[in-house]
Amino acid sequence: MSNEENIIKSSLKINTKTSLLKDLKAMGVKEGMTIIVHSSLSSIGWVCGGPISVIDALLEAVGENGNIVMPSHTGDYSDPIYWCNPPVPESWHEIIKNEMPAFNKLTTPCRGMGIIAQTFISYEGVTRSNHPQVSFSAYGKDKEFITNNHSLEYGLSEKSPLARIYDLDGYVLLLGVPYENNTSFHLSEYRSNCRETFISGAPILENGMRVWKEFEDLEVDSDCFGYIGEVFENNHKVINYKIGNANCKLMSQRECVDFATKFLSKSK
Repeated sequence: MSNEENIIKSSLKINTKTSLLKDLKAMGVKEGMTIIVHSSLSSIGWVCGGPISVIDALLEAVGENGNIVMPSHTGDYSDPIYWCNPPVPESWHEIIKNEMPAFNKLTTPCRGMGIIAQTFISYEGVTRSNHPQVSFSAYGKDKEFITNNHSLEYGLSEKSPLARIYDLDGYVLLLGVPYENNTSFHLSEYRSNCRETFISGAPILENGMRVWKEFEDLEVDSDCFGYIGEVFENNHKVINYKIGNANCKLMSQRECVDFATKFLSKSK
C-alpha cells in the first residue's frame, strides 16, 4: 500500500481549500494577522490540491493586510564537519566545500521543512530572505520588511525575520507539528545568551562569484523546545484545534518568545 493510500484510509474527512479556510477561521486566524507557519501536509490527511490548497487557504485567511511566513531552511548548506544525521566521510569534506553550489534564494530548495514550505517558496509574490542556512519566505504587505536585511552572522537573532515577526506582534501556527518545530524559540536562545558560539560556513555568491564564506553563529539546540512549549501552554493562551487529522496550535509569537527567553536565561 502506498503512502498516499495510507493517508486516504486514515483521513477523517476530505480536506479542501474551502474546508481548510473554514477551519483556520474557526481556530482564530483573522484578517491582518502576521503568522509564521510550521506544517506537515501528511498530518492533515488527504488534501484535494495538496500544498496549494493549504497555502491558498492561509493567504485568504489573513487577507491582503496580513502576512504568511514560512521557514525555508537549508541545513545542508553548511560545513560537513558538523554533519551527523547522517555524517559523510571526512575525505569528502573539502570536496563538498569546494563543489557545493552557491545558495540562491530563487532556486535552492529547502531541506526538511515539508512540502508546504517548499511549495510556498515558488509562489508568485513570495520573497525569500538571503541566508544560506536559515532563510525565511514571506507573502503579504510587510514581506520586504520581514525578509530584507537578514544578517549572515547570528542568523536567527535580532537581524532575522523572526525578530521582524516579533516587531509586527505576529503569531505562530503549528499545523500538525510539535513545539520542537517552533523556530521562534531560537530567537529566545539568542536573547538569553544561553548558547556557545561557533564558526559556521556556507557557499554564497559574493560579487557574482561563488565563495565559501565563514561566519559566527550560535550552537542552537531544540531538544528542550518540547518541554518549554508544554510549560508555556500551561501558563499562556494557546488555541488548540483540529484541522483534518492534524492537531494544531495558534499562539502569540511575542508571548512564547518572551517566555522562552526567561526560561532559558534561568537555566543557563
